[in-house]
Amino acid sequence: MQEKRSRHDTSVWQADLFSIAALALYVLVVVGLDRLLEPTFTTGSLLVTGIILALIPAFIWLAFFYRRDRLEPEPKGLVLQVFLLGGLLAAAVGLPVIDQVFEIDAWLNRGLATQILGAILVVGATHEFLKYAAVRFSVFGSREFDEPVDGIIYGTAAGLGYAVVLNIAFVIDSGGVDLGTGVIRITITSLAHASFAGVTGYFLGVEKFGKRPAWWTALGVGLAAVLNGVFFTLRSSLSQGGLSSSGVSAYRWIGFVLAALLAGVITAVLSAAIKRQIAAEPVPEEA
Repeated sequence: MQEKRSRHDTSVWQADLFSIAALALYVLVVVGLDRLLEPTFTTGSLLVTGIILALIPAFIWLAFFYRRDRLEPEPKGLVLQVFLLGGLLAAAVGLPVIDQVFEIDAWLNRGLATQILGAILVVGATHEFLKYAAVRFSVFGSREFDEPVDGIIYGTAAGLGYAVVLNIAFVIDSGGVDLGTGVIRITITSLAHASFAGVTGYFLGVEKFGKRPAWWTALGVGLAAVLNGVFFTLRSSLSQGGLSSSGVSAYRWIGFVLAALLAGVITAVLSAAIKRQIAAEPVPEEA
């Protein structure tokens, strides 16, 4: 039994390393092509480029988390449905509410306190509630949601779908200038939104199988919103809406690196939580 578990653990870590290497290679390839070709875009080609740039890191991160649920993996079709639902909620509700209802561009940058509070209470709260809704009102009651770790898997899927729409909007709004810088932001944004939704998913899984009170998951959504708001504030120090990296100060890059570290730490914590969960499960017998 121990030998079988060791082989399973080895295969998972190999997949993890492959996912990280694939993501790094993806970023390097896009940066290299951007420097070599210096492309210009029509409206149509920009849209296609945005979709491709947003989808690739999303699917790599999704594979990273999905592979960790190796003992009883969720149905791929159901994971894809939650992924698509996260994207639909971002496009139909998230972006319009933040940009048109709250009109954050008109007031968010009036001061540091305003920026942080707005990022948490408006941007973070809107994003994370919608990701929560994508899981809670779809797959949460399904018989396929049958262990606590499933909350992280489905939450991650919803977060990645949400991030795809945000990243496509970013590429289109930026005009496609300097895709090398843009692909780094896109990749980190995918990781961040996956990790924040994974936090909410963790609380959902514990609520369902740990019989926690109603406020338990609200606490999880609130924590995810705070993390989202901090990330949004740090990342926005890189640029104010363009892909161009010209004139980017060291201070702005520091903010971007800190945002990436925040997302990376949360991802590592979620990965450890999944590992603890699967360590408690029996290793399936080989055929």
